Amino acid sequence: MTHSTTTAIPPIIDAPWPQWQPATWQDYLACCEDPALEQARLFYHQGYLLIDMGNEGINHARFNNLLTMVFAFWFARKGQSFDELGGCVMEKPRRQAASPDKILYIGEDSPRWQEGEPRRINLTQWRIPDLVAEVADTTLATDLDEKKELYAALEIPEYWVVDIRGERVLAFRLQDDGKYQQCEYSVALEGLPISLIEQTLAQLEGGNNGSAAFWFDQQIANL
Repeated sequence: MTHSTTTAIPPIIDAPWPQWQPATWQDYLACCEDPALEQARLFYHQGYLLIDMGNEGINHARFNNLLTMVFAFWFARKGQSFDELGGCVMEKPRRQAASPDKILYIGEDSPRWQEGEPRRINLTQWRIPDLVAEVADTTLATDLDEKKELYAALEIPEYWVVDIRGERVLAFRLQDDGKYQQCEYSVALEGLPISLIEQTLAQLEGGNNGSAAFWFDQQIANL
């Protein structure tokens, strides 16, 4: 199958919401190098490419940054180091690529960029992240379908989908059969109840993500 990158890309950008489109790995690489797509979030799986231009709405930005603060408070309490690389592209060359809202590495040995290398995380060279998350405002359907399948193929051990409109968090743990099963407690965050994350998100009603993060810190003081 042959695709012309110059004719394939404009329909995706002009669409009212991001859509998966047939593409080759070469098309994906061309998008990675395209200055017009520098701020875009790219996904590639089973011969299909998704380009998300990355314009965040207020709700998406608020929930997205709250998750970063939740991670910071949690690991500060636990005395653990972590690296959060959300938005960076990670890939298994010629097979899959994704740029989740959150990419969480716990402990040491997180990816480091070297001069002359692509600005992407090569998962054949670096270890797989401990958790990835998507904040879903208008993208819930693909986050629970195509992206869920993609992250399973990338062997991500834990995947969260934050459903903004439904005010819920759907957490999944990768099983031995390579499929995700929904879980009530995080393994990456050492038994943190997913329900507590949902309660933290509920604090945004009438509040802000700073006050919600402080509330979360108070709740985990004795966990």
